[in-house]
Formats: sequence, C-alpha cells, structure tokens
Amino acid sequence: MKNNIIAKIVLGGLLVSGIHGFAQKTTLEVNIDKTVTKIKPTMFGLFFEDINFAADGGLYAEMVKNRSFEFDKPLMGWDQPNTKRSSLNKQSGVATPIKELKNKTNTNFCRILINDPQGYAIINEGFRGMGVKKDAKYNLSLKAANHDGAIKKIIIQFIDKDKNVIGETNIVPTSDEWKNYSAQFVATQTEAKAKLKITFEGTGTIDLDMISVFPEDTWKNRKNGLRKDIVQLLYDMKPGFLRFPGGCIVEGRTLADRYQWKNSVGNVEDRKTMMNRWNVEFPSKQTPDYFQSFGLGFYEYFQLSEDIGATPLPILSCGMACQYNTGELAPIAELDPYVQDALDLIEFANGGVDTPWGKVRSDMGHPKPFNLKLIGVGNEQWGPDYIERYKVFEKAIKSKYPNITIVSGSGPSPDGEFFDYGMQELKKLNAELVDEHYYKSPQWFRENATRYDNYDRKGPKIFAGEYAAQSGSSGPNPRNKNNWECAFSEAAFMTGLERNAEVVNLCSYAPLMAHEEAWQWAPDMLWFNNLQVIGTANYYVQKLFSANKGTDLLTITKDGKALTGQNNLYASAVKDMNTKEVIVKLVNTATTAQEVTIDLKGSKLASKGTLITLTSPDLQDENTFTEPTKISPIESEYKLKGEKAQLSLPAYSVNILKLKME
Repeated sequence: MKNNIIAKIVLGGLLVSGIHGFAQKTTLEVNIDKTVTKIKPTMFGLFFEDINFAADGGLYAEMVKNRSFEFDKPLMGWDQPNTKRSSLNKQSGVATPIKELKNKTNTNFCRILINDPQGYAIINEGFRGMGVKKDAKYNLSLKAANHDGAIKKIIIQFIDKDKNVIGETNIVPTSDEWKNYSAQFVATQTEAKAKLKITFEGTGTIDLDMISVFPEDTWKNRKNGLRKDIVQLLYDMKPGFLRFPGGCIVEGRTLADRYQWKNSVGNVEDRKTMMNRWNVEFPSKQTPDYFQSFGLGFYEYFQLSEDIGATPLPILSCGMACQYNTGELAPIAELDPYVQDALDLIEFANGGVDTPWGKVRSDMGHPKPFNLKLIGVGNEQWGPDYIERYKVFEKAIKSKYPNITIVSGSGPSPDGEFFDYGMQELKKLNAELVDEHYYKSPQWFRENATRYDNYDRKGPKIFAGEYAAQSGSSGPNPRNKNNWECAFSEAAFMTGLERNAEVVNLCSYAPLMAHEEAWQWAPDMLWFNNLQVIGTANYYVQKLFSANKGTDLLTITKDGKALTGQNNLYASAVKDMNTKEVIVKLVNTATTAQEVTIDLKGSKLASKGTLITLTSPDLQDENTFTEPTKISPIESEYKLKGEKAQLSLPAYSVNILKLKME
C-alpha cells in the first residue's frame, strides 16, 4: 500500500492532479464517412531477435542443448556424473569430443567408451532444464556408429530434479557406420527441470551425434517444430509483419560472426552452429552457453510468417559490424558478396523452382513462393559509411527486383546527430521506408504522441521498428519492468502512430520474448520458462491495437484538434471496411476516471457494440507466472443511444470501442 501511495504522488506531477482530473469531461467528434488515409495491413507487427534465449531454448522446441557437440566447449551442457574407477583402475566410461575436419559444418561428434555400463551415463541439462508434461509424447532422434557392435542398447530417460526416472525409451544401434535412429517416449509426470540421461548396455566404444528431443505437440504438429504455446500468442495478435532475425544479431560483433542466412537453410544437421553475440555482450549478464544451432533458420522464419498471416521482413547485413563493438567495415570494392546475399534471398523467397535458390526452398518443402515484398538493409547503422553502402544495395536490388520495398535505418536513437544526418541523407535518396528505434522512459512516450504529426507526407515512410518504455534504463537492467505504466504509456504513443498512418506504415515492440532464467535485455513483450509463456501488459496493448487496426483512418478531434495528451487523454479512430465496424481507441493516463462523449457523425451505427478495457489501479502492476492475466482485456457489451457514445474511462486505462456500421 505504501508503494502505491508513493507511486501516485510521484506520478501526480507527471500526469495530472486527482482533483483536476476528477472534474474533467471531454466531447470528441468522429466523422465516419471521411477517410483520411488507408491503413497499411502491415501497420502493427512483430520483431523477432534471437536474444534472451528466444530461439534455441525458446521458440525452437528442441530440448537438448549442444545436441551436436559444436559449442566452443564441445561437452558444454553434458555431464558425466559417474566416471568412477573400477577395481581394474579403469574409469567406468568417458566421453571424448572428436573433430572430423572433412565435415565443415557439423565438425564434432562424441566418442563414448563404456567400461562399466552399471556406473556410467551422460546427462544433458537442457536449456535451464527441460520442461516435460505428464502424458505428453516426446520424439528422440540421434546418430550413432556402434563400433564392432559393442553396445547392445542405448537407454534414454527423462529424470527429475531428484534423479527419478519420469520417462524412458531405448534404441538398438545396429550398424558400425553412422545411422539415424528415432524413438518416442511419454513423460510420467510434469517437471520444469528435467534432464536427459543416456546409459548403455554393453562395453566398448560408440560414437554419437545430433542427439535431439522434441515434443510431439508442436505448432501445426510439425516434426521438430516450434513451441505451440508461444506461437499461439503471436498468432492471436494478428500481426501485419514479422521482422527477423534481428536486431543487432544481424550485424555481428565482427563481420565474421554476422548472421548469414545461407548458413541457416538446408538440412538442419548441416547448419553450422555458432556463438550467439549476446553470449558475451553484457559483462553483468554473461551467458557462455548461448549459441545458435540455426534449427530456427530463414526457411522456418518465412514459414512462421506465413502461418501467422504476417508479411515477412528479413534484415540483412550491409557489410558493417555492430558500431557499438568493432564497427568493422567491408570495403566498398568487396561488398559484392553481401549484395549477392540480398539478391539470392529474394530468389530463395520468391524464385521459381527452376532457379537455384528457389529449388532450395522447394526441396525444403515449400514449392510455392513466400511472396516477399520487403527487405531490410542493415539494422542500426549510422553515418556516411552506412549511406554509402545503402546506395550500393539499393541500386542492385532495384535493378533486378524493382517491386521489392527496401527498409533503411536511421541509427539507434530517435534524435541527435546520427539520426539527423541519416534522415537527411535518406530523404535525398528518396528512401522508401526508414526504420526508427526508441527505448525511452514512459514519460517520453506520453510526451511524444505527436512525434509524426509534422513529418513530411511526401517524404520517406516510417517503420517504428523497435520501441519499448523503460522503467529503469536501457540494457540488462533488472529494474526494467513490464509494468502497467510502461504499457499504457506505449498505448498513448501508439495512438499517435495510428493517427499518422499516412507516414507510419509499420511498427513493432522490442524485444519480443525472454526466458525467465536466461535473459539479457528487459523489458520484453512475452516471458517464458520451460513450461509456460505469459503475455505482459505490453503484449495486451500491442494485441488490442494489432487486432483492431482497421482499414481506414478517421479523424477524432476535440474542438477541431487531435487528442494528443490534453487532459491526459489520447485517441485515434479507424473504420474496418471488412468487418463494417468503427473502432475508437482511447487512453486515459490520468489518476482518476474521465467522462468522454463521442459525437459519431456520418454512417448510421447499430445500437449494440463492444467495449474492451485494459486497466489496473497500480502503476507497478505486472503479469507474472503466478498471475499471468492480472492485467488483461475485459470485454463487455456496449449500448449506443443516438449518435453520441457516452463513456467513463477508468484511471490508467486503454479502451477500445467497436460499433457496427449499418
């Protein structure tokens, strides 16, 4: 209670005094028949980056960490708890990583010598454990070469935190050459911190590689696919686009460790594992076990986009490593491979099966093109070096694929010298879409709802590609919470994005998701552990806007002026010509409820509609794993009397009014 009182006192100066807010009544006007502009289907979307264990250990449902022994320390994630010595002074067994130089992508395998099968096992710890659910089925696969038929059986078990067996299967290795094996087993109890134990019948030597376990129940039941619960939350947002694979991960700390999409397609076992850049990025949040298997690669990203109805937006390296790290540059004269990667990606996505990269896509199971329309050049680069390289990419892409829209970048900040220079130069080049990023305080978001009101309508369109209100400060700060103040402040800002749909064509919260125990950056829109995923208050704000974006922008005004924070009210209005609805979004950031009257002029409306409210009385409230829907939308029937809608907006609330057009 004390914290609530303090929070309200502090926010009083930022928002509005309780006495003044209590008396406030506002009348607004909406002209339903007058369309300001068409709203792009891509208006509200998703930004995915492999940060916070979002891919391996997260969206990608693989449960075995370092399945092919390719980490810098090849046995990381694998334990040998019982290597006791026998009476013959021999270890009960030993696992030794072997490097096979002729294989340039999957170079390592594990050679296991078993002297005493009763006392030797290898155990995989998973990604901060393995989440298994009672009665659920799990599919195991591995490669084995059984020297001289020494090992009669491989026993695979889930064990709980007390080492009790909670699921078991086995494989009989029949060949001394490499051979693929598979089996299925069922968990006998639910456990968030299970491990995978492998023991052996017989003594001698056996080689193992690509030891993998996936739940059978994946998104769309795809073999070795994605976590169903996470994708469901993404699907429910009805996103207009999916930007991938980042983010800073695109750039790399050096050019050598940039994301190269060609290494992420084809057979999964042939995709070369590499260290994730977030492994060492923050001294205070070191994650030495963070690598990329690329099991979730560009084919899977395109497939996911298609599954959730989102336009794919891949971002590629422009030949500049992260300028916060080395800032390494590919000389202009040596830029051709980077440009060719972009051209080849368009062919991979859209080319016929008779083209080299279109055939790769088809052979992976998708003969039909992915209908790529957007491509990004660079992530958060800035300065003359970026502009010089962007020109090269633009010329090459437009020459071969004139209908592809290119996304350029304005740097890491929404203002300052780098931003001003980038925007000035990109305007000169008639850039199509410029990506802007902002990680700022909740107050900044409330105060900048008018950011795009005066942008040149004939200039570049805007992609608000990364934004999130920070309750503490940017970076690996545990004080950055997904609290309610951050969420409703973002909603206030988003009314400004929607009101300026003539300029703003895409926008997305960032980052998308984080593992509860393995995050590098906060806040994040979704949080997950090995058994559960929750939508934050920020998620529900994004979902409300995305699922109710409409097709046509309308004006919503008070005394002829847009509502941009006057009396702590923010508003935008649209109509959806597909569902024949008028949709009004209202955000009240005041400490008390406010009475609002909306004069709806033009088309006749049905007397019954829907009111959706997202609110919480405490600025610091958050959704948690124990209270996952503490802040979530409440939907009720709304009755319209005449042409004026009367609403009482709760303090600190986001409200969506939906009325059918007759």
